[in-house]
Amino acid sequence: MMPKEIEDRIAEWESGPIDQVSKAEIQTLRRDDPDKLMDAFYSTLSFGTGGMRGIMGVGSTRMNIYTIQMATQGLANYLLLLQPKRDRHYVFIGYDCRNHSYEFAMQAARVLAGNGIGVYLTFELRPTPYVSFGVRQKECSAGIMITASHNSKEYNGYKVYWSDGAQVVAPHDKGIVEEAQKITKFDQIHLSVEKSPLIEIINPEFDFEYLEAIKKLQIDKEQDQKVGDQLKITYTSLHGTGIKLVPRALRTFGFTNINLVDHQIVPDGNFPTVTHPNPEYAEALAMGINQLVDTSSDIFIATDPDADRMAVVALHRDKSFTLSGNQIAILCLEYICRTLQAQEKLPANGAAITTIVSTDLLSVIAKNYNIACFEVLTGFKYIGELIHKWEQDQSHQFLFGAEESYGYLMGTHSRDKDAIIASCLVAEIALLMKVEGRTLVDFLEEIYKKYGLFYEQQKVLEFPPGHEGMKKMQQMMQLLRTASPKKIMGQDVTTIEDYQSGLHGLPPSNVLLYRLADKSKIVVRPSGTEPKLKIYAAVQEPTFENLDAGIATCQEKLQNLFNAVETLF
Repeated sequence: MMPKEIEDRIAEWESGPIDQVSKAEIQTLRRDDPDKLMDAFYSTLSFGTGGMRGIMGVGSTRMNIYTIQMATQGLANYLLLLQPKRDRHYVFIGYDCRNHSYEFAMQAARVLAGNGIGVYLTFELRPTPYVSFGVRQKECSAGIMITASHNSKEYNGYKVYWSDGAQVVAPHDKGIVEEAQKITKFDQIHLSVEKSPLIEIINPEFDFEYLEAIKKLQIDKEQDQKVGDQLKITYTSLHGTGIKLVPRALRTFGFTNINLVDHQIVPDGNFPTVTHPNPEYAEALAMGINQLVDTSSDIFIATDPDADRMAVVALHRDKSFTLSGNQIAILCLEYICRTLQAQEKLPANGAAITTIVSTDLLSVIAKNYNIACFEVLTGFKYIGELIHKWEQDQSHQFLFGAEESYGYLMGTHSRDKDAIIASCLVAEIALLMKVEGRTLVDFLEEIYKKYGLFYEQQKVLEFPPGHEGMKKMQQMMQLLRTASPKKIMGQDVTTIEDYQSGLHGLPPSNVLLYRLADKSKIVVRPSGTEPKLKIYAAVQEPTFENLDAGIATCQEKLQNLFNAVETLF
């Protein structure tokens, strides 16, 4: 027996102005697969750490033109409720390479225009940080990016930015959700025609405004422009938006020797060469790594479909070395601080921002250079929120932001992670190493020798898709709270931090953090959008003979730590 709430939701769709194909699909599911029908309508899409994201298809829990319309009507209502006397609101909209992304973007634009809100719509697919930049540059009230970032091809998503260019956070995220939840009937949605005068297509020349903004962030412009062509770079956009701006940005910085992974640079929402277009996954990097080695390139850079995340592989002693997200972060922060200090440009109130699941080495590096380092919750929106606060109170000058999942930002042109400026920054570091006769791996080893070897890994426990999987995941978190361990792997648990109660001035979040006597760290948190439980583990090795030996020791420690954690469930 299907719950009445779900039946009512389905009935609203069946009687509403939805297309005949969607109506037919509902009838087919009702007849052949009622469980799948329940999954499609058991709830409504809500905002997680990065906005709204889900599998494309019919239903209130799926990404489709109707859930896009409802969410956008909620956003429109909230904007008009919050600032009803403003002459005209504007919203900047972009979209990535995914199937239906343009269609979803246009539907969002039509709803906003139908509510008297002006729209700036990108003239073709563009990266996520471009939208964050556009919101600020065009002085918009909000922004929308249609993307599912690095998820597989079945997914799409809807990210909302506020007027400061950062992803929407409390109280606005909750306000938008509350307004969207009031949209229960299709006749509540106001739609304009596609050719509405309120929908303005952005001029392609806007690209140059973005490129000029990041060019100002170049740290060693003289060396980059003089010998940048000596650095050999292999690049892939993994069928995404990065191809539109990353090569152009690199050339602007002076890095003209770029080899493209030809089979992966054509935008394609089906991602034909990879199962998951996620630069964290080895299979997504395989084709580019082969080209790195075959062409004897110095580095290989891969950006995800919306070009907010970036992976880096270095050629070291004729072999590839894939840097982790944390390792890229520490290379960047050490380089920024060291170089600015040498140039006497390191601000006294300089600060870096990281997340509670990222490497503790970032804080150690910051302390070494007498700059502050702040930890926020997972999700780059919290980094953007802190940047905005500093802009208001002038308490700190933002230098660098990083999260372990390959997201980085240098500069305040964008308030979201930006793989375009990150690619240019890593190229600059790699060039310096090449001039010195070294590689990024040599630089990494130097940093570890200086501060100690900090090593981290993540493990994901996956549950069945749908509401049953989400329920099981929450039960696991509750189990950890009711039966907190005193020891893990024989080590005393010295600290347990439950962020659900809102620690260290951070918003409440369903995250548990454990610190052990040997300085190991474990963080457990559920995904905000999928039935997955993420376990982050970190260990330290103060001294080591060489990098390979040190990493091997840490990997053994981590495996033992993961084994011990799994016994807790």
